[in-house]
Amino acid sequence: MTAEIGLAALWMAAALCVMQFITGALALRADTVSEGADIGAITRPAAIVQGLLAMTAFVCLLWLFAITDLSVKLVASNSHSDKPLLYKITGAWGNHEGSMSLWIAVMALSGAAIGALEKRLPEKTIQAVLAAQGAVGAGFYAFIIGSSNPFERLPTPAAQGAGLNPLLQDFGLAFHPPTLYMGYVGLSVAFSFVVGALVTRQVTPDFARAMRPWVLGAWVFLTLGISAGSWWAYYELGWGGWWFWDPVENASLMPWLAATALLHSVTVLAARDALRTWTVMLGVVAFSMSMLGTFIVRSGVLTSVHSFAVDPERGAFILILLAIYIGGALALFAWRAGTISEGKRFALASREAALVFNNIMLCAILGVVLLGTLYPLMAEAMGDRVSVGAPYFNSVSAVFALPMFAIMAVGPILRWRQDSGGRISKAAILLAAIGIVTFVAGWLASDAGILPLLGLAFAAVLGVASVLPLYSRSLRRTPLATWGMVLAHLGIAVSLFGMASESGFSKETLAAVSAGESAAIGPYEVTLLGVEPLAGPNWTALEARLSVSDGSEPVVLRPQSRSYVQPVQTTTESALHNRWDGQLYVVLGQAAGDGRWQLRLWWKPFVTLIWYGSILIALGGAMAAVGHIMTGHRRRRLVVRLKERRAEEAALA
Repeated sequence: MTAEIGLAALWMAAALCVMQFITGALALRADTVSEGADIGAITRPAAIVQGLLAMTAFVCLLWLFAITDLSVKLVASNSHSDKPLLYKITGAWGNHEGSMSLWIAVMALSGAAIGALEKRLPEKTIQAVLAAQGAVGAGFYAFIIGSSNPFERLPTPAAQGAGLNPLLQDFGLAFHPPTLYMGYVGLSVAFSFVVGALVTRQVTPDFARAMRPWVLGAWVFLTLGISAGSWWAYYELGWGGWWFWDPVENASLMPWLAATALLHSVTVLAARDALRTWTVMLGVVAFSMSMLGTFIVRSGVLTSVHSFAVDPERGAFILILLAIYIGGALALFAWRAGTISEGKRFALASREAALVFNNIMLCAILGVVLLGTLYPLMAEAMGDRVSVGAPYFNSVSAVFALPMFAIMAVGPILRWRQDSGGRISKAAILLAAIGIVTFVAGWLASDAGILPLLGLAFAAVLGVASVLPLYSRSLRRTPLATWGMVLAHLGIAVSLFGMASESGFSKETLAAVSAGESAAIGPYEVTLLGVEPLAGPNWTALEARLSVSDGSEPVVLRPQSRSYVQPVQTTTESALHNRWDGQLYVVLGQAAGDGRWQLRLWWKPFVTLIWYGSILIALGGAMAAVGHIMTGHRRRRLVVRLKERRAEEAALA
């Protein structure tokens, strides 16, 4: 019965989504204000109830997975009664149909939030935004109901489930997909705001202020989702790396790059009434990248642990949706571009100019990643196999990233509208000196390549530059949004330092040892104590016991080689040991004969800073979002008080 309730809720949500689109569109075309208000009065309630119904459908799906209802095809294909409860629940979105259900639920709840809370824009603009959100949602409802029904019943209940991919039976899966989807859906909301503003000719600072929290939220969730996925791949796959330029990794990175550019552009529009056209274009591009990522994952054009579908018909459906949404938005932009006023101008030496430069660099990096991701897929479609790997992505991206970091260091200390180089010359000289000293010190102390050394230098520069906006300010009176900017930029410096250190100074060794023998790596000596069999809830394993010492008290690490039965697969469970300046990474290999076992060892200096920095970035974005929301509330209260005062004065007069 739960499956039927979920399917009914999904159908009703789809119907309300269509109603939301139709009533919103009709309200815009109404001949009179009163007629438009009467029709539009349905739109907000439709959005709110749709969100509740979509969430009801997804909760039903979660319950079916929690109880392992093997009469439901999706549960039987992606779960097993012997799995731990956590992985039963996370299995709900570890597949194509379930992940699309989560996507739709989050999108519908976002529309409900707009319908219930958004009061800053003219009602006609809100009607246009909700109509656009309804149009986007309707396509996804048609997709899931028509080709990806998550509640489909089996003619006969399965005796036992097929199980979830063992690589996805990991705690990180509880966070990685949901946070990414929230980011993608946040960009869909930003896209709807852009469409609404274009339709009603309201590309204004008020529009930017209304859209900014959604962009910030999407950016924060994308940051967390990408970081969680990177950490999962790092310790779960046993390859010793944190980023592989996999097409699906790139599919999540591209929306993040576009969202980063959009975030800065919408901030300029909200604060200084500039970059109107640029903001609109970036809103379209950011959502385009999230749709493109959806197509790559679900089209069957690649085989990856990340990919959810191998059905070309589903890929064709998403490609059609992408063409309709993005093609329509670009056509609307071309039609209405002439109605978008220029906004206020600014000098070449100004914070706005610095932001524009960095946005151009971000878009260039986006183009590099897009080309490197799509070219092999297009070449393979034509019968050729081409590989584009890290040397291309790292070197070509660096051409644009390094100038971006340089401008990012001085941009926040520039004044709005117009400034002079002389005013910031001392700070610029200090930052340049820090970068040069760091580069030379790294060059003299190691044999690292040029890119890691430049990464270290710019990390040091950005670390100092990130706190310069606080200089000579009253810290207690500094706006929360400014603290968020400082923290996010500091997080970028911390992550960049970790990336450069791991890239330039990592050491790796492959050893074959028997019990009692040791291998050295970095500051550690690793001794094999033995290898023993072990049984888990739904797996068996060979577990090595390793004594690890860096001259202090030894610790014991336990890397494993696991074997799963449902489905049959072997996985590698790495063992990690941290100290302040780096991390020991150990993987158990195959038996080498004569009682020896293969051990793969890495010493990775400061690698954990990559993820600590990501947390700082996300925390900074969240602080900025809260700060802007609080500022908006204060601004609206002041406007209300001013209107009340004017009304009182008019009454007395």
